[in-house]
Amino acid sequence: MPVIELKLLVLLIIANGVPILARGLLGEKWSFPLDAGLLFVDGQPLLGHSKTVRGVLCAIVVTGTAAPLLGLAVGLGCLLAALSTLGDLLSSFIKRRLKLRPSSMALGLDQVPESLLPLLLMKEPLDLTWPGILRIIVLFFVLDLALSRLLFWLRIRKTPY
Repeated sequence: MPVIELKLLVLLIIANGVPILARGLLGEKWSFPLDAGLLFVDGQPLLGHSKTVRGVLCAIVVTGTAAPLLGLAVGLGCLLAALSTLGDLLSSFIKRRLKLRPSSMALGLDQVPESLLPLLLMKEPLDLTWPGILRIIVLFFVLDLALSRLLFWLRIRKTPY
């Protein structure tokens, strides 16, 4: 696996893990729902209470800060985190349409959009290949499931997924 793919994988894990760590450390402090409690036309929450301004901001700031430690630009880290968060928000929007509760498990839907969206949109500038994108997504999928269980075991996550 090329080094750039490993670096992007690490940044994706950071971007997606930091909001969970922030919730574990801060509880409900500064936890404002992104959707402000709005309901969609189907009567379901737009995104749900677990998608917060704090989570988005923490993901972008921490991932941007981590990028130079991996030899990548701050802006690249921030952009990757923002796009990954957008993929995660898309997943939440779809899950609410399917009437799944916030933080419920939807295998694949919980992992693929948040890794695929940033990689697709950054494919050309980073000179990523389709096999490389697939490798990153598969590894992210597996690591996301494993790390979720670890964070649950450490009592940082509320659920094991």
